[in-house]
Amino acid sequence: MRRHDRRKKPRKAHVRHILVAGKPDAKALLENIQSSKKPFKTFKKLAKKHSNCPSGSKGGDLGEFVEGQMVQDFEEAVWSSDLETAPTAYIKTQFGYHLLWVHSITIPE
Repeated sequence: MRRHDRRKKPRKAHVRHILVAGKPDAKALLENIQSSKKPFKTFKKLAKKHSNCPSGSKGGDLGEFVEGQMVQDFEEAVWSSDLETAPTAYIKTQFGYHLLWVHSITIPE
């Protein structure tokens, strides 16, 4: 976990993700979600079936996390994502390839 500046209140985000080991798998899942009539339902189903993360059993739901809790590439993708929309790309971290579905971002005042 990276440390955030304790003087500032950290951002929070509620995110789902699908984690796979290979780029071809990530590409295929991304295409499947984007071409679906109900992308959110498809995302959850594919997370249960394909995700290498324990969160897969919950449809990829990571719950809410605080800025600095996840690896930097993952967080940067979360903060720049549109809310409640199908992923447009996958991101690579040391854990593998992630497809993200961002439910909410809370920016403290």
